[in-house]
Amino acid sequence: MIVYSLHGERVAEISHRGAALESERDATDLITEALSSDARLVAIPAERLSSDFFQLSTRKAGHFIQKFVNYRLRVAILGDISGHVEASQPLADFVRESNRGRDVWFVRDSAELGTRLAPAK
Repeated sequence: MIVYSLHGERVAEISHRGAALESERDATDLITEALSSDARLVAIPAERLSSDFFQLSTRKAGHFIQKFVNYRLRVAILGDISGHVEASQPLADFVRESNRGRDVWFVRDSAELGTRLAPAK
């Protein structure tokens, strides 16, 4: 995990390398590490999430993301998830609704995350 400031927001970005993140325990571990670094947003590469995460019927995404919300941490999933979105209308709806808010975002990369965090002009 690297922690940096992006448009005034402390971001904890998870490495692209490592075991799949899939359980509530994995979320709790990330939250603990992020909070100890004073991060307010956790950026998670999509490839680190298990394929079950993107199947909403498993409820893994909901339970995983809810942990962050409970601790008042924002979370961004970084990467191309278009294949998952095209295969699931419920997931497409979830991603669209999440991206309308401030707490959970699905973005292509760190550059798009920076754009989302940039102050409005």
